[in-house]
Amino acid sequence: MLTVNNLSLRFGKRILFDDVNLKFTPGHCYGVIGANGAGKSTFLKILAGEQDTTTGGVSMAPGQRMSVLKQNHFAYDEIPVLQTVLMGNSKLWDVMQAKDAIYAKPDFTEEDGLKAAEMEVLFAEMDGWNAESDAANMLSGLGIHESLHVKLVKELNGKEKVRVLLAQALFGNPDILLLDEPTNDLDVNTIAWLENFLADFQNTVIVVSHDRHFLDSVCTHIVDIDFSKIQLYTGNYTFWYESSQLALRQRSDQNKKMEDKRKELQEFVERFSANASKSKQATSRKKLLDKLVIDQIQPSTRKYPGIIFRPDRDCGDQILRIENLSKKSDAGHWLFKDVEFTLVKEDKVAILSKDHLAITAFFEIINGNLTPDSGEYNWGSTITNAYLPNNNAEYFKSDDNLIDWLRQYSKDKDETYVRGFLGKMLFSGEEVLKKCTVLSGGEKVRCMISRMMLQNANCLMLDEPTNHLDLESITAFNNAMKDWKQVALFSSHDHTFTETVANRIIEITPKGVIDKRMSYDEYLASPDVKEQRDRMYA
Repeated sequence: MLTVNNLSLRFGKRILFDDVNLKFTPGHCYGVIGANGAGKSTFLKILAGEQDTTTGGVSMAPGQRMSVLKQNHFAYDEIPVLQTVLMGNSKLWDVMQAKDAIYAKPDFTEEDGLKAAEMEVLFAEMDGWNAESDAANMLSGLGIHESLHVKLVKELNGKEKVRVLLAQALFGNPDILLLDEPTNDLDVNTIAWLENFLADFQNTVIVVSHDRHFLDSVCTHIVDIDFSKIQLYTGNYTFWYESSQLALRQRSDQNKKMEDKRKELQEFVERFSANASKSKQATSRKKLLDKLVIDQIQPSTRKYPGIIFRPDRDCGDQILRIENLSKKSDAGHWLFKDVEFTLVKEDKVAILSKDHLAITAFFEIINGNLTPDSGEYNWGSTITNAYLPNNNAEYFKSDDNLIDWLRQYSKDKDETYVRGFLGKMLFSGEEVLKKCTVLSGGEKVRCMISRMMLQNANCLMLDEPTNHLDLESITAFNNAMKDWKQVALFSSHDHTFTETVANRIIEITPKGVIDKRMSYDEYLASPDVKEQRDRMYA
């Protein structure tokens, strides 16, 4: 058990946390959520003992071991991959090192033999004889091929390093596991492996993530950081979000009787409990929901952007025709080849590829920013496009403030009109006078969404639209795209975004396209698609 007692943290006059009291118990997974800057990562650092508090503290049961996903990707560069994972269990690693040091002594004595025997007993008690095979299996499950296990960590690329550090955190069955954005740089198959691992994990997990599908799959509780307070709620992210929105609507309905409100909340909990069977942790979560006290459901004070896309006109019959489109990388290999498809009304297409450079190149080509090696594309005469690129750096090179920056993309130059679109994306008051050059990644994306809303286009193109956004902005964007009735082409690593928006999946490969009218989950589960993908990437 991990206990937080009377914890507060202040930086000058700013209060980050105040009077926090929580208990994290074994068998549960806690998802930590909060707006950007609320202190999610700081809270994990406090739990890990890496950040001092102003008052109060954190206590762990005697003899328990905590493991933390490391954020320093260079700390283990000079160490072989397999050894890096073994170091995740520091007690076992220390025993291994001490044992090996004794055996390596040139003047091995009887006393050394007794000490070595003690080390061997400890080693066996820690299941040390299976440690290397367990670590190797974990690396393989995370997509690190066996041939890489003996290499130095510095010989791996960035995505491979992330997976090695994740394996290190998971290794050795820690009593408490702290994970800060563990799904970053993982593909869908590796995320599925991690979801299954955590669903079967019997100890305590505390995780920060912007991946709603991941939070829904693994979490039994939500830890909400809001206005310097930290509240603990039963259920996964979707349950927290929907229940808090329901409570918010009820609070605004002054005429509704208290008994009617309780009945509505009770029906919501019962409905969610029935749907819990879809989750890997259905049994444990349903038991938790059965014990839920209705009064625990509170409205969230979080603000959500107002993302509304309104086209000037509907799409005509001719939207987009692509014929034999091909593009090579700078290194000379095919990013995609012989891509052919036609868009029809109300298509909302998820563009997939094993190489995201292929997706970005595809979007840049059909937006006229890049020349294909062969093939052509033709937009219909009624189509107007709004594009959210993966890399938006070229849009923010000026010293303009946000009003002047957005005004250049607006037909109506009135300041009040432009401020309205910035306000929808939660830029208010003096914030609209910020210079473009000082914006964070998330602020730049919100500015780009404001620009898109101004364009009143009937075809939206989005290359990783949820990158850099907090959960509130992701949720608002997702809801806007679910309501969108025109045409969209998009790519996203956000599983929930893709599953709830796309009605067609197109995967571009070095050998052509896979084009299926089905949901994302159906696409991932289809044996026919898997066989086709294997051929396309062989």
